Amino acid sequence: MTVNVQLGLTAVIVAVAGATPRLVVVRSGFEIPESHRTGAEPPPHRDALPGAAFEPERWRTLQEGVRAVAEGLSGLTLRYVEQLYTFGDRFRDPHELFGGPRSMTVGYLALVRDDPLGGDAEAEWRDLYDHFPWEDWRDERPALLDTVILPALDRWVRTGEDEAARVRRRERVQMAFGTDDWDAERVLDRYELLYEAGLVVEAHRDRQLESLAGAEDGRPPLREMPRALGRPMARDGRRVAATALARLRGKLKYRPIVFELLPPTFTLHQLQQVVEALSGARLHKQNFRRLMLTAGLVEPTGAFESQTGGRPAELYRFRRQAIHERTSARAIPEA
Repeated sequence: MTVNVQLGLTAVIVAVAGATPRLVVVRSGFEIPESHRTGAEPPPHRDALPGAAFEPERWRTLQEGVRAVAEGLSGLTLRYVEQLYTFGDRFRDPHELFGGPRSMTVGYLALVRDDPLGGDAEAEWRDLYDHFPWEDWRDERPALLDTVILPALDRWVRTGEDEAARVRRRERVQMAFGTDDWDAERVLDRYELLYEAGLVVEAHRDRQLESLAGAEDGRPPLREMPRALGRPMARDGRRVAATALARLRGKLKYRPIVFELLPPTFTLHQLQQVVEALSGARLHKQNFRRLMLTAGLVEPTGAFESQTGGRPAELYRFRRQAIHERTSARAIPEA
């Protein structure tokens, strides 16, 4: 049997506005075909990541294609671009359920400075933590961990088919959501666990769509009702975005990519805000400043920012030669 496969390109475009990490979403155009509508179908999720089919006759490389697609849809100039992963799960794109091709997409992380959107689509900035509220620990431990997520995961563990399955589930929960040793980089592990346990809306939406199309695969029904755990996205958008956030948090430790999100000159307070926004954690102010200066990643410009509401703050710039001086060192030392 011949399977028609379409290769796509998807971009997770990230910026930081003040203390708010943001990503670009565009409007999804998917509609359930009239022939399959029953009146009880799930509502379409309109927040989608910028993306399009790869056009091999038009673009020499995948990165050339993703830049053209993302910049055309958002009106932004991409700065740092990095390939993430190829996403190709069956039915990841609901068009496949209703006769469309098998969809595979190459995901990319793209960093930009915070600028107004334009482009050819109805693009909007969205707070990244609207989609992943359990990932933001800057002010305090997110309350929904104890009120919703962990109790629901405990019930999921107890519904394992046998003791071995329950042990495996318990270990996964402890690794992903271990509150004594929270690993900020396990963003994707946490989202995929919530999806498998049926705690996010997308899990139930995808099962409903498969049922409408007559494509059930024999999986057991989801026991938990979906929760309002973050804003859902079209297709597997949150899985792709979780992959990007995990990669970004990992990169902060050994590559100075954070400077791609800042203007040419900035205060140390602005720099710390951006790092905290992406890591989802607070840093000790004096330790952070001392470490950034001793690491040689920034240098003073001699100018001052007067619009701070208080004493003028000194402006700094990124020392690009530090990339060559510290190839094996931590880019953003842990404060």
